[in-house]
Amino acid sequence: MANYRIAPSILSANFAKLGDEITAVIASGADFIHFDVMDNHYVPNLTIGPLVCEAIRPVTDAIIDVHLMVEPVDRIVPDFAKAGANIISFHPEATRHIDRTIGLIKEQGCKAGLVFNPATPLDYLDHVLDKLDLVLIMSVNPGFGGQQFIPEALRKLAAVRKRIDDSGRDILLEIDGGVKVDNIAKIARAGADTFVAGSAIYGAGKDSDPHRYDSVLAAFRAELAKV
Repeated sequence: MANYRIAPSILSANFAKLGDEITAVIASGADFIHFDVMDNHYVPNLTIGPLVCEAIRPVTDAIIDVHLMVEPVDRIVPDFAKAGANIISFHPEATRHIDRTIGLIKEQGCKAGLVFNPATPLDYLDHVLDKLDLVLIMSVNPGFGGQQFIPEALRKLAAVRKRIDDSGRDILLEIDGGVKVDNIAKIARAGADTFVAGSAIYGAGKDSDPHRYDSVLAAFRAELAKV
């Protein structure tokens, strides 16, 4: 089986118990912590910033995968790097100089990712794929959790998978939006190897049981084992 990674989005976690939510989901078998940053400017929502990232960094050794839905991005990249982010991804529409922003992320000691909205063309990859560590395909329009998966994302995933394979580079291909137990295998077959899921995971835990996410993450793994 391919090396698949599951990245719960803390956007759907219980923020009153965020440290416990992160500890529990990692203990249940999650690989990354996905950290959604929204600015009420690039997207119509406002979420969390570097101080929250800094607060959760001592709680886990897991990779913190920061998705910046902010405009402009360069100002805040160093803040997240200092706060403990491992991967920082951004949208090409949110910067005037994509190559420069990728360079800034790497200068700060983080891995760099580029994010494609449902209607964003993949042409940017013609120029920067050799510098990226991650490509994130949005299968919903960014800004809110709990949206339905957009099927067109499967075609986009397949196109990026071919580009990555042809490059011969070790680049993660992540999907974010509407990922659930009943569609994760189909998404993996299209080429994704890293799966962001928020409400599908955190919505499954209803109490303080430290093993409350075991069953849903096991169900994700079981579906991925079929690919």
